[in-house]
Amino acid sequence: MVQHSKPKRGSHAFSPRKRASRETPRIKSWPRDGDKPSLQGFAGYKAGMTHVLVVDYRPTSTTSGQEVFVPVTVLETPPMKIAAIRFYEYTPYGFKTKTEIWADNVEELKARMPIPKKKKGKEVDSFDDIRVLAYTEPWKITGIPKKVPDIMEIRIGGGDLQQRLEYAQSILGKEISIKDVFKEGEMIDAIAVTKGKGFQGAVKRWGVKLLHHKNRKHRRMIGTLGPWLSWVRPTVPQAGQMGYHKRTEYNKRILKIGENGEEITPSGGFPHYGIVRNEYVLLHGSVPGSVKRLIRMRQAVRYLKGVKVEKPEITYISTTSKQGV
Repeated sequence: MVQHSKPKRGSHAFSPRKRASRETPRIKSWPRDGDKPSLQGFAGYKAGMTHVLVVDYRPTSTTSGQEVFVPVTVLETPPMKIAAIRFYEYTPYGFKTKTEIWADNVEELKARMPIPKKKKGKEVDSFDDIRVLAYTEPWKITGIPKKVPDIMEIRIGGGDLQQRLEYAQSILGKEISIKDVFKEGEMIDAIAVTKGKGFQGAVKRWGVKLLHHKNRKHRRMIGTLGPWLSWVRPTVPQAGQMGYHKRTEYNKRILKIGENGEEITPSGGFPHYGIVRNEYVLLHGSVPGSVKRLIRMRQAVRYLKGVKVEKPEITYISTTSKQGV
C-alpha cells in the first residue's frame, strides 16, 4: 500500500473567501473514540442570544466560584431521525463508501432527495468505519419557514466495530434526542456557515490600511497588486465575496439542555425567530451564522485536557424583551 499523504500545512487565512457551496456544512474530522458506541454529532437551529448568571466553573479564573455574567447562544434542537447506515472501507485514497442500509419510514426525505428503492444493501463482511445518515425535522419548529429536512452524515464512535454496528441497527429509522448525544457541561465544536456580507472592498474584507489622503485617486484601494509578474498572486487582498463561509468554532461549553422553551424565550420572542417550542441547548458564547441558520455540533476534537464540568450551576436566565419594550 502506498504511503498516505498529508495535506499542506499552514493557514492560508481562510482563502479562497468564496461563498459556501452548501448551507449544511460537512464535517471531515471526528474526535477519538470513547468507551461506549454513540453518535458524535447533532444539529440544531440558531434562535438567538441572551445572557445568564452562572457560577464560574474555571478553577484558574479570578472569579472562580463566583456568579459571572455570561452571554449564551440558544439553539433549538428538535429530534433527528436516522435514515441510513453507511459503511466505509479504507483505501490508499482515503475512506470510500462500501454500501448502505436504508430505513423504511423516511418518506419525509422525498422533498430533499430521491429515496433509494433498494432499502437493504449487500451483506457487509468487513468494514473500517461506520456512520449514519440523519436528517432534521424543521416542520416541528415555528421559528423558521423551512419545511424541507436537512440531511447530514454523523459518525458513530466508541467501542469496537461490532458494537457500533449493533448500535447503528438499534437506532435505524428512529428519532434521536439531543440528550442521547450530549450532556450538560460537555465541550463541543460548532460548525456553520457565517452571516453573508455580499461583495465588499479590500479594506473591509481584509482589513488593509487606508491610503494617504493625498493619494492620486482613491483611499480604499490597495497600494500594489504585487510584483511584476504576468499574473496576480492569490495572496493579494482584493475585493470580493465576504461572509457566507463555512467556519468552525472550537470548544464551546454546553451550559444547559432543556425541554421547556418558555424557560429561555424572552418576552415577545427572539427577534426574527419567535418562540422556542422544542428542546433547546444553551452554548457559552457565540456561534457562526445568522438567526435560523443550521448549526452542526460535534464532540470537541481539540479539547484534550481541561476542566470537566458535570453540570454548570445557572442561577438566572434573562427573559427580558429583546425588542426594547
